Amino acid sequence: MDIYEPAEDSYLLQKVVRHYAMGRILDMGTGSGIQALSAMEAPNTKEIIAVDINQDAVDRLNNEVRERKLRKIKAVHGNLFENLEGHFNVIIFNPPYLPQDKGVDDKAIYGGKKGWELSEQFFAEASQYLFPDGVILFLFSSLTSKDKIEEIIAHNLLEFEEEEKQKVSFETLYVYAVRKTALLRELEGKGLQHLHYFAKGKRSFVYTADLDKNIWIKSHFSRKEKVTVAVKVLREDSQAVGRIENEIKWLHTFMKEGIGPRLLFHGNNYLAYEFVDGVFIADWITQSTKEETRNVLLTILEQCFVMDRFNVNKEEMHHPLKHIIIDRNNHPTLIDFERCKETESPQNVTQLVEFICRMKPELQKKGFTIDVPTLRGLAQEYKETYTKDSFIDLRRQLTL
Repeated sequence: MDIYEPAEDSYLLQKVVRHYAMGRILDMGTGSGIQALSAMEAPNTKEIIAVDINQDAVDRLNNEVRERKLRKIKAVHGNLFENLEGHFNVIIFNPPYLPQDKGVDDKAIYGGKKGWELSEQFFAEASQYLFPDGVILFLFSSLTSKDKIEEIIAHNLLEFEEEEKQKVSFETLYVYAVRKTALLRELEGKGLQHLHYFAKGKRSFVYTADLDKNIWIKSHFSRKEKVTVAVKVLREDSQAVGRIENEIKWLHTFMKEGIGPRLLFHGNNYLAYEFVDGVFIADWITQSTKEETRNVLLTILEQCFVMDRFNVNKEEMHHPLKHIIIDRNNHPTLIDFERCKETESPQNVTQLVEFICRMKPELQKKGFTIDVPTLRGLAQEYKETYTKDSFIDLRRQLTL
């Protein structure tokens, strides 16, 4: 494997490294070692770990370190962070960033099929090795897609400043100083680790993370298995002011009734709750038995009745394809309470009945008798009275 020798990108990054070098430094993908050797010259540098997947690059730098009797630098072999421990004040990365040419494999210059895949892997792990006030010095090219790089940075709850920019022949080079957002520092301070982007909603982003057992388990959990957390963060471009606060309010209320995921903690424009690992309801129905399906539908119906008794409308129950998750124990969990609103005419039960009517073809395949006119008639009677008796009549019809 060839060693990447210094070029325009190396020298551009070197200028920024000399300005930022301090404390414990990680030179990721060190190559020729130019960045590690430059960082060594800074008076506030204490230690430099230089990593490369190319054993020849590691051996060459270690030989130079021995010959010059440099005490601050150590080169280690590894793929990204696999052999590293601890945290760093500065992480330097000049990744291979070219989109891969078909049939050619050169890890020194290609960053993946589209050029940004290796950078995506790097940013998915980098925060775990960066001190809260640390900085990542990251170089990339316009050939990699500037928009995609900035999306990757944002999806990892990081923020950036452009430190240098240089036009060279057919590309533009950029050096970004990347730091943890205030939100990321707050979440990590509460014990969350390995945060990863999970999904984009209409009004929020959802991340998953592992919960640090040393901080949370003893006081909040009785079981010992790994706890995965979902973090819902309001998107900056969202106009849904107050939706996160509204969801927090109703999760607090309905958790006591056994409805919804377990809320763990929350802050300004975000909330964190136990991640529900399972299958969305429509997909689950296709692979479940008749008895399993009946039990789940009746459980959800009971939960809808409870919400009706609170005079709250959840809003999505007529089309809850992405709002009900069934776990491996066939337990249903309702998610997404941000649109809940108080009303004198709640519709949770009647909306769920309408969903069941729409699912008639799938339910009939399992042996259910779905009498749509009768169900809708009973739902209308329930809506007129909201009594326990009218609910029981409706529930009885669904047991057929």
